[in-house]
Amino acid sequence: MNRRYLLALSTLALAAAAAAPAVAQDYPNKVVKLQIPFAPGGTTDIIGRVMAEPLGKALGQPVIIENKAGGGGVIGALETSRAAPDGYSLGMATVSTTAANPAINPKNPYNPLTDFTPIVNIAATPNIIAVHPSFPARNYKEFVAELKKNPGKYSFASSGTGSIAHLQMELYKNLSGTFITHIPYRGSGPALNDTVAGQVPIIFDNLPSTLPFALQKRLIPIVVAAPQRLAALPDVPTFKEVGLEPVNRMAYYGLVGPKGLSKEVVDKVNAGVKKALEDPAVRKRIEDTGSLIVANTPEQFAGQIRAEYEVYKKVVESAKLKLD
Repeated sequence: MNRRYLLALSTLALAAAAAAPAVAQDYPNKVVKLQIPFAPGGTTDIIGRVMAEPLGKALGQPVIIENKAGGGGVIGALETSRAAPDGYSLGMATVSTTAANPAINPKNPYNPLTDFTPIVNIAATPNIIAVHPSFPARNYKEFVAELKKNPGKYSFASSGTGSIAHLQMELYKNLSGTFITHIPYRGSGPALNDTVAGQVPIIFDNLPSTLPFALQKRLIPIVVAAPQRLAALPDVPTFKEVGLEPVNRMAYYGLVGPKGLSKEVVDKVNAGVKKALEDPAVRKRIEDTGSLIVANTPEQFAGQIRAEYEVYKKVVESAKLKLD
């Protein structure tokens, strides 16, 4: 009886092992959900929506967007980490969700280095400080002078507590000797809406979502985090130019799945993203936001996530930053 039982177990195990590759080879055979961990209108949402349709065509199944905002991206990222590792629930990963928030929040509910399967970094984008036209400054020199003259008078909007916008602005405040009150939102979309409306005078944001308002003169760009000055904003200096190189870090926007995602699924999605980016129209839509196409390997993206997390851990420790 025991021999029969063991034989049956062995047969089941062999059948499962044989079926697993078949499932991966058959992937995808239904709709794939792409979780955006921020509200509509921000850069993460913009890049996710640009990629969804062409990625769906490359994979042969629709890719649908689902926004799950809150906690500086933590709520949506947590849902992605808890999804079944079958490739049908993927998430957009940002510096906020995989580095900045986990670095500053000791109670972050997931480990950014072990609870996700990195797939591909789609694009890198500059970050920017911009102000409402009513703010009494039109350039960086006037901006920092106004802040130092009136410490605590002004507030800034960010995509959420613990987001890259929050953490980079806290680093900026620490290095520049200024004080600005933090107003967190459930994503850059709502933060932008209130800044453009004049409810908040300053915003730290990713360039793609802010750039249209800057070009329309509805926001005044002050300083950017980028390797060099941007062609779209040639008069705006980088943080490095104003003597604040530690703040001069770009953001990334990539795809991850929950831990345990098979190599076959990872490779298919990675190849699907690269195929989608072969379309000049798709590339142009991303590059027109001021972003740079990356489209790297899963291993390279994993290395970027680890490097950014370590950088922000050091930033938090050296500057003694804490959540609001």
